[in-house]
Amino acid sequence: MYQLEKMAVFGSLSHEEALSIEAVFVRESRRKRDTIFSEGDPPSWFYMVLEGKVKITKLSQEGKEIILEVIGPNDIFGGVAVVRSFPYPANAIAMEDCVLLKVSREDLLDILKRFPAVTMALFQNLGLRLQNSHESRKEIALEKVLARIASLLVKLGKSGKNTPEGLLLDTRFTKQEIAEMVGTTVETSIRTISGLKKEGIIGEKNGSILIKDMERLKEKTSP
Repeated sequence: MYQLEKMAVFGSLSHEEALSIEAVFVRESRRKRDTIFSEGDPPSWFYMVLEGKVKITKLSQEGKEIILEVIGPNDIFGGVAVVRSFPYPANAIAMEDCVLLKVSREDLLDILKRFPAVTMALFQNLGLRLQNSHESRKEIALEKVLARIASLLVKLGKSGKNTPEGLLLDTRFTKQEIAEMVGTTVETSIRTISGLKKEGIIGEKNGSILIKDMERLKEKTSP
């Protein structure tokens, strides 16, 4: 029903094995801006995205929301806290209407005991996520806004759609959301994006960002 074997973490499962564990998963729908969990909440559930996108956020010392990561379809979140049994270290908020799958901590641990290959895939995923989170925080702390926005667009472009005009991001991000993802003000985000547009590096199509020149954009990632 959920085709768990098509999701990265459960890709090692056969169709029959996936069917044998589907009963412990719960499907739920969330509306845009719904809070899925908050920083400090107990790690009750491990989540996967079926449809839509979820943002992982923290508040800066000034109380400004910073987006650490955007979670898309077939990806997971909440895993580190659930596996290590400590409170969620950040907030998870629906960026758009979403359909999620969740499984309780107890059932997830049982699955990991039964299927060692799933355990390996999960820990590889979590290791990469921790590395990316560390890099995001380092970028916010050390790099100039232009380099941070360029790095963000390069990352988002990895899941973009190729078009004759360039690489089209599959989600519409507001200037506010981009500012939050790189830890800057909306005004600075607008100025920086406008500059990239004037240089012909990016553009806009149907309300989404269009990366016209990925190589020149990558050059902007150096502070």
